[in-house]
Amino acid sequence: MIQTDIIIIGAGPVGLFTVFEAGLLKLKCHLIDSLPQPGGQCSEIYPKKPIYDIPGFPSILAGELIDNLMTQAAPFKPGFTLGEAAQTIEKTAAGNFIVTTIKGTKHEAPIVMIAGGLGVFEPRKPPIEGLEKFEDNGVEYIIKDPNFYQGKRCVIAGGGDSALDWSIFLAENNIASEVILVHRSSSFRGHLDSVQKVIDMAGKGEINLITEAEVTGISGNGKLEKVQITHQANGLMEIEADHLIPLFGLKPSLGPIADWGLEIEKSAIKVNTLDYSTNIPGIYAIGDVNTYENKLKLILCGFHEGTLAVQSAFARIHPEKKNVLKYTTVNGVQGF
Repeated sequence: MIQTDIIIIGAGPVGLFTVFEAGLLKLKCHLIDSLPQPGGQCSEIYPKKPIYDIPGFPSILAGELIDNLMTQAAPFKPGFTLGEAAQTIEKTAAGNFIVTTIKGTKHEAPIVMIAGGLGVFEPRKPPIEGLEKFEDNGVEYIIKDPNFYQGKRCVIAGGGDSALDWSIFLAENNIASEVILVHRSSSFRGHLDSVQKVIDMAGKGEINLITEAEVTGISGNGKLEKVQITHQANGLMEIEADHLIPLFGLKPSLGPIADWGLEIEKSAIKVNTLDYSTNIPGIYAIGDVNTYENKLKLILCGFHEGTLAVQSAFARIHPEKKNVLKYTTVNGVQGF
């Protein structure tokens, strides 16, 4: 049994910053995440993408933000259970919570903070026969490290911002030897400047743009070697490729958390904006996983929510103590 003051479910940016805020109040945290490393979407989906709305950073890469948050949390020695999704929660006779993961790891604390972002993600997969055979053997649904595609022939399928941005990135930085962007329509769902840039790069031969077409088949001996594309006017064509990257988005869901008795609205957890507490005393929800009137799904807002939730948690854990706000500019940061 892992004992701590606060169990944080979700090791994304909001969960990591909450460790820092809790540490200032001398509360220890242990984080649980289904991903194998901290950082949430910032590490798993877009580590190399810039973020522009973090105060004090005109631009910062998502992965770099996570590195900074880990450094900021380090003095407070957070514990981590990674690669294990939180499965069940139960209340003890003493009033604590026991959170058990899908692998059976048990954690006990008087406070639980759910910082699970948009929840559990599953990629939207195209209906291509035998697709699963080539997963991790030439088919990827997320680009984690662009350099993985160095010198490779990449087919990207999709018409949204991710498909456009990664096509531009891999081609513009001379990473992939060839970038083929396939979209079923002649119009795109992404930002107009990205659409225009792809069209301009296609005109220069930097991107092979195939519209009004879909990837309908793949083949290879153990790993991806060829991709079949069906064009609305020209019919079937086959091209050699090292990678197929279908970027049709991710389907979020709350997963097992939806069965914990929390008040749910539109796949998010309803909270009281006084302290971001849920309908179960002692359980809080912070970041993109929660919902309330005028909710904005921004990392910045999640930082604020986690800060107020920690103040409330301190009062629950130490009802006999008066918490006097201490400014870090005066007191510095005293770790454990």
